[in-house]
Amino acid sequence: MTPVHRQFEQLQQQVIDLGAQALIFDCDGTLADSMPVHFIAWCETLHPLGIAFDEARFYEMAGIPTDRILRMLAAEQGLAFDADDLSRIKEEKFLKHLPQLKPIEPVALLARQSHGNRPIAVASGGFREVVHQQLVRLELRPIFEVIVTAEDTERHKPEPDVFLEAARQLAVAPAICCVLEDSDLGIEAARRAGMSWIDVRPFHPPR
Repeated sequence: MTPVHRQFEQLQQQVIDLGAQALIFDCDGTLADSMPVHFIAWCETLHPLGIAFDEARFYEMAGIPTDRILRMLAAEQGLAFDADDLSRIKEEKFLKHLPQLKPIEPVALLARQSHGNRPIAVASGGFREVVHQQLVRLELRPIFEVIVTAEDTERHKPEPDVFLEAARQLAVAPAICCVLEDSDLGIEAARRAGMSWIDVRPFHPPR
């Protein structure tokens, strides 16, 4: 048995132990090994402007939409810039690096194996076009009928809205959903939604 299949079986067993009947997957850092690529895009966007944003802070803010992160940085550092415009630039830089994107294999395998066997959705704090392009790149887009992104809710992680909206679109009760997440904010959002959760960080490839 390969290491990926061993990890997949561990994930599958956790789903069974939790009694989950529907799965909701985060995208960045959960299905897609995209966080290092996002950080490259952040550095390329912010460093030339003298905006401080180190790697530890970046991971702490995982799950927060790009424009909201930029507004928080502006307020903290007393800076004035167009957060919407800079957000667009950052996402364009990320998409430029999309060929580097790889799946987090055991999580992606769980999604593929669940397709047709239980309701599944993606619920992400990322922007719709960026999330969709990642799923297309990873050949996962066709398996998800429900994809909820930052544009679909007013409140974002750690608020539960993105996961509750995914459950609503799946037509399932939150209590039977299990969220797969890689961030503390996302796990807190799942808890507030009344859903079980699995932290996928132990299944990340070595850095």
